[in-house]
Amino acid sequence: MLSRIASTVLPVLGGLTLSTDPHADLAPGSILAANHTSLVDPVIVLAALHRLGVRPVVMATAGLWRVPVLRRALEREGHIAVHRGSSRASEALTGAAAALAAGRLVLIYGEGGLPRRRDAGEAVPGAFRSGLSRLAQETGAPVVPLGQAGARRLSSGSTAKQLAGLATAPLRRPGCHVHVGAPVRLTGDVAAATATAHQAVTDAWRTAAERLGERLGEWH
Repeated sequence: MLSRIASTVLPVLGGLTLSTDPHADLAPGSILAANHTSLVDPVIVLAALHRLGVRPVVMATAGLWRVPVLRRALEREGHIAVHRGSSRASEALTGAAAALAAGRLVLIYGEGGLPRRRDAGEAVPGAFRSGLSRLAQETGAPVVPLGQAGARRLSSGSTAKQLAGLATAPLRRPGCHVHVGAPVRLTGDVAAATATAHQAVTDAWRTAAERLGERLGEWH
């Protein structure tokens, strides 16, 4: 349902283009790792994956489960609540491992949160937390990097600016792009594996940003 909603809503807000690496492989039981820049980028990523016939299990902040109607949909579709900074944080990795074992694809945001920047520009993905690499190493699942660019053109900054961005998006028609990279295997210790994942997602993001015509000098 979430994928269908994303595919319906995004064309109203702006344009979406999609590219894939020649060696991209969205095999069952893969981890999809994306960069996180805006509250709306999950809509962009889900819409892009829907085009590819993929409906992933999403690891998302537990706060979404507090919305009654949304909670029922999230639970019905098997999405995974992430209780950040609590004793229940490890439950998310257990749930993700079970989904991978069942052949589902699991979407995770390695940064574990949104950037604090208020501008609408593109920037290199922030530092990754260790959860992504620990999940990959515990399950042996390949990691498929997803780079998305343009989400901050839709919504970024203060709450007022985010709402204004969404309200004016149908008139502005900002463009977004998602690039699916080739899968990587995370080896070595957790720090090395996390660095490998971060680099792969950064490369995918860079390709997405280039497809939108962003200049290298604007990235910081």
